[in-house]
Amino acid sequence: MNLFEWIVKLWEENWELFLNGTKNTLIMALVGTIMGFLIGLIIAIIRTIPTSKNTNIIAKVLLKAINFILNAYIEIIRGTPMMVQAVIIYYSLFVPMQLDPMISAIIIISFNTGAYMAEIVRGGIISIDKGQFEGARAIGMDHVQTMFHVVLPQAIRNIMPSIGNEFVVNIKDSSVLNIIAITELMFVAKQAGGTYAKPVPAYIITAVIYFILTFTVTRILRLVEKKLAGSDSYTICGSQSDPNAEIHVKKAKEEFR
Repeated sequence: MNLFEWIVKLWEENWELFLNGTKNTLIMALVGTIMGFLIGLIIAIIRTIPTSKNTNIIAKVLLKAINFILNAYIEIIRGTPMMVQAVIIYYSLFVPMQLDPMISAIIIISFNTGAYMAEIVRGGIISIDKGQFEGARAIGMDHVQTMFHVVLPQAIRNIMPSIGNEFVVNIKDSSVLNIIAITELMFVAKQAGGTYAKPVPAYIITAVIYFILTFTVTRILRLVEKKLAGSDSYTICGSQSDPNAEIHVKKAKEEFR
């Protein structure tokens, strides 16, 4: 049989396995990205807590210690491959705990993604104009209130492309977790290809599935980004540079009455 015939044969015999592997890959990537985002969000908020001369010395020391630990976590995770992290964490921690491999995989992806998300979110926070921080403090908001009510809504919109990119990366990088016997796409490809000692057709099927997943997810995320960006054709009410703005203000007042 030629290559195409082998691809068809392996798909017909193993399509349920491939679909199950696709489902597991999506679950790991999606949940891992969401959990990683939450981890990164918390770390970014902590790392951007401001200090001043009036800050208590104990609070300063505690904040420096926490920042040191968080920086170490980010540097270690970003400086080592996820495959190495998976092997070390799974066999030294999760196996003795008898934790389910799927849950273990999600935790590993979450902690790996969290390190990257922490820097992405921090970059989004830093990109917001300092005047908004000062304005929030002027009306009595603390750091957490400023983050959640003023800064983060804008920062998250700005970093949506990076968050989406992390999700796409996690779909592909989850393939390394077959090393801890997770039934994801690469694990299924090894099984299907090993049956007839024909790995190439199995990996071609896997490559096509990965491409469909990443292509679809990328298009969906672009639509979400456009929705968050809002319409380009609008007039700012009360704008001194646009004579039509006064008309919009009058109409708004009339509708309100």
